[in-house]
Amino acid sequence: MKRREFLTKGTVATAAAATTTIAAPAVVRAQQTFQWKLTTAFPPGQPMYSVGPGSLSDLCARIKAMSDGRLDIQIYHGGELVPAFEGFDAASQGIVECNGWVSYFGAGKVPAAQFFGAVPFGMSFQGQNAWFYSGGGIELWHEVYAPLNLVAFPCGNTGVQMTGWFNKEINSVADLEGLKMRIPGLAGRAYAKLGVDVRLLPGGEIFPALERGVIDAAEWVGPAQDKVLGLNKAAKYYYTTGWHEPCTVTEFAINKAAWESLPADLQAIVYNACATTNLLMHSEAEAVNATALDEMVATGTETRVLPADVVAALHKEMEGVYAELASGDPAFAKVMKSYFDFKKTHDKWAQISEEVWHSQLRNA
Repeated sequence: MKRREFLTKGTVATAAAATTTIAAPAVVRAQQTFQWKLTTAFPPGQPMYSVGPGSLSDLCARIKAMSDGRLDIQIYHGGELVPAFEGFDAASQGIVECNGWVSYFGAGKVPAAQFFGAVPFGMSFQGQNAWFYSGGGIELWHEVYAPLNLVAFPCGNTGVQMTGWFNKEINSVADLEGLKMRIPGLAGRAYAKLGVDVRLLPGGEIFPALERGVIDAAEWVGPAQDKVLGLNKAAKYYYTTGWHEPCTVTEFAINKAAWESLPADLQAIVYNACATTNLLMHSEAEAVNATALDEMVATGTETRVLPADVVAALHKEMEGVYAELASGDPAFAKVMKSYFDFKKTHDKWAQISEEVWHSQLRNA
């Protein structure tokens, strides 16, 4: 009886010790703190991207608050730590833990990633998010970035953008010939096929280039952000139809080793903080763009709508661009198919819901 009692106590004690041994590292890991660096492609003070609701600064602050300080991310705006467009490589190489930009800035490195940023003749904010969160878009994003040792999440969206600022009126396709224009991503390829001299410039360099005539036209975001850069003081004509960027996603790209070093609760905090700022940035853009546009028009800005034949020509060229890139890049072809298959289904709902609603509002 005594021997049996001794063995039973020993077994319980051993099990308790084992539990303690297994649990302790998990507890220690859960309480571990992390100090990260975030580089961005955006100038300091830029609404929505750098400061304010939904910005990358907002994202960092939310992650710190939600984690009770366990994950503290120091933000470095474009040019403060590395040049504006080099943060992506720095995160990929582990020089910094994360980078914030729009994925089309890296089109030359990862063409397929552009579907996670802005898609010419693509989906709205609602459709893009539906694809991300419910259509496998984020999983594809991770697959595309895996060779670069990165994972990424949407952390902001400016909604539909403006065609941009022009120092002359655009009345026909012929007016695009020889035009020097700052325009990133897939849309730049379509413009180039119509004779535009395409330039890629960071946000902070757009105003001086436009003011001095280094470029003739520039696309940035929308009224609230363009006004802060002073683009209305460098060009007179402000064109609309956001064919090139029906919505524009801010990317939060994280070095994979840094991501995997986080315990599960901090990973969940990062995911949910990104989803929150994704919504908040779009809400901010929708709230302030109309007022900013009114203020610019009151001081001399002339708004124009890009002619239908120009849009049609750009659409035709974009179809060729998509086909060309897909033919030589399996990853691009895979992401493109997923995106446009989803869009085809989503369009059916949008046409019977939002489009009808907008039409009725216009005719009411």
